[in-house]
Amino acid sequence: MQSNTLREISQQPAMWLKEYQLIVNEQEKIKLFVSKYMLHNEYEIILTGAGTSAYIGDALAMILPKNGFTNCKAVSTTDLVTHPESFLSTKKKVVLISFARSGNSPESIGTVNIANEICDNIVHIFITCNKDGELAKMANPNNTLLLLLPPETNDVSLAMTSSFSTMMLACLLVMNIFKIEDQLAHVQSLSRNTQNILDNYASKLKEIAERQFKRAIFLGSGELKGIAEECHLKLQELTDGNVICKYESFMGFRHGPKAVINERTILIYLFSDDDYVFQYEKDLVEQINSNNQVVAQIAVSQSKVEFKDLKFDLEVVINNDFSVTSEYDSISYVLVGQLLGYYKSMALGLNPDNPSISGNISRVVEGVTIYKNELQKQTV
Repeated sequence: MQSNTLREISQQPAMWLKEYQLIVNEQEKIKLFVSKYMLHNEYEIILTGAGTSAYIGDALAMILPKNGFTNCKAVSTTDLVTHPESFLSTKKKVVLISFARSGNSPESIGTVNIANEICDNIVHIFITCNKDGELAKMANPNNTLLLLLPPETNDVSLAMTSSFSTMMLACLLVMNIFKIEDQLAHVQSLSRNTQNILDNYASKLKEIAERQFKRAIFLGSGELKGIAEECHLKLQELTDGNVICKYESFMGFRHGPKAVINERTILIYLFSDDDYVFQYEKDLVEQINSNNQVVAQIAVSQSKVEFKDLKFDLEVVINNDFSVTSEYDSISYVLVGQLLGYYKSMALGLNPDNPSISGNISRVVEGVTIYKNELQKQTV
């Protein structure tokens, strides 16, 4: 019987096409909201979530400024609830974009409540997979754009997979709402290319996952650093911490983090399709290979990369139909981390749907108390 985790990983290409249609169906409402609050950078856009949902913001914060949304930053709900004064004020105008699979985590609800109490001018976009979650129920039609994803993306497994990628896609589509018809070809290309990973590379990733390694390092530049962040969590949580994972930018990895490489390590390079950026990435990879021995190295790229005197254990070439690249393409890279996590979990004899033997992690975080802060007390 197929696990829920593998089913949820495999359904992503289909979910993205469904999500595109949902956005199209809601386009008039979305256009009205974006026109009123987001076109002139009068409002600061804060992308927020916890854990995997926060990593969506980390990736998007590198993309949205290139689309003209320059007044944008990513701040996790876990930082917003403890240090609201660093990010919110009564005078600041804010569009708070909340990403949430279930919409039931204490931090998600707490962040919205705190922001509503502190900020005189705040509006919300709720991007969630659960129509019955507390976040969805909190949506106020006067100041909130509620975007519900296909119900299948409300992953029942512990690890977020299709929820992560589809929420990220939904936000990108919102930012491109005034040219939404032009986005269909890009979403179709993303779907095809990701299916290519599932069809042609899953078994090869399974073989590498069955090798003996205790550490894994994911490297990415720009928005792919955010994807690397998500990949590192997927492998670590699906293996119940048996594999300790790290992520970094290619450039940042030189400044100390490179010390974690040892002979029990695998390296996963999420290569940029930007020739300028790739120069820096290539230099680092060549340096790593000049003085390190590792279990395996995986290259993930839109098109085939060329290195002199270097052979990767696996080259995942995503764009097999040579379609035009777009800002959506970074989403497909996450499949490598998801599949490595799933297959390593199986190799370790764990249940990928619920890999935490100790119960240290759960599908929805529990036991978090949200306290009143000084800014909230001042507004009472």
